[in-house]
Amino acid sequence: MNGFMHQKILIFTDVDGSLLDHHSYSYSAAEPLLEDLRTADVPVIPVTSKTRAELQVLRTELQNRHPFIVENGAAVFIPKACFPELVGNADTVDDLFCYAFSESRAYWQALLKELETEFEHLFTTFEKAGVKGIMEMTGLSRAAAERANQRDFSEPVSWLGDEKSKQAFIAAVEARGATVLQGGRFLHITGGCDKGKAVQWLCQQYQDHYAGLDLLTLAAGDSHNDIAMLEVVDKPIIIRSPIQTIPTLKHRDVYITNKYGPEGWVEAVSKLIAPTISCPPSNNSLLGND
Repeated sequence: MNGFMHQKILIFTDVDGSLLDHHSYSYSAAEPLLEDLRTADVPVIPVTSKTRAELQVLRTELQNRHPFIVENGAAVFIPKACFPELVGNADTVDDLFCYAFSESRAYWQALLKELETEFEHLFTTFEKAGVKGIMEMTGLSRAAAERANQRDFSEPVSWLGDEKSKQAFIAAVEARGATVLQGGRFLHITGGCDKGKAVQWLCQQYQDHYAGLDLLTLAAGDSHNDIAMLEVVDKPIIIRSPIQTIPTLKHRDVYITNKYGPEGWVEAVSKLIAPTISCPPSNNSLLGND
């Protein structure tokens, strides 16, 4: 009997730069492994700065029916089919439970407006940039940029000034009660939340649902706003990035990939859980291969 019979494996993953290539947004290198994980019923749970609208499209493409965490931990969305009932004060959005950890986007937009004079011309927001500006900053299509702008709990900021002014800006925002998270491209202004808190809350829901099974948790990320998530799982994975330095963790059991993006994702997940799960191999299975 293998370890999978005694454990429920959960894979939490950052999206941009980790499961998706930083430049092309492609996940093609991970498709065979994702198919194997679906067959083995191992949840792959996106934990991202992206919005619910963006994740819905990606989840459909990936045939992913599992929970997901949006806007850097600001909210957890759980398909109702996952758990018969949910602990806590969760709202209902379509066919999803939603547990929020942050105030609304409008709250943070108002806060940022208070800083426009002090930091004039040093930053722009998604609200100010609009869809066209978001397209220019990200390279996204119009439809994708519109989904990126459908935020519920946070406001992304593109910093245009120097590092000293940036630190002053962050201090001013935090003094007003916000949390500032540095992503791959943007500063994300949100409430007292982070990816780690959201992951811990969701793990508790799984633990309650799968009473009697041990959880084995993995998380993959490439940037500093993934640190909180990586610190709270059993097996943290740092995906090597073409644009960022490797985050420093306190966790003693860290896997740092040799490859970038989805290739690195496959490298690490295959190595860490191949001995643990069993499933009928896909035609291009990567599980069990060195």
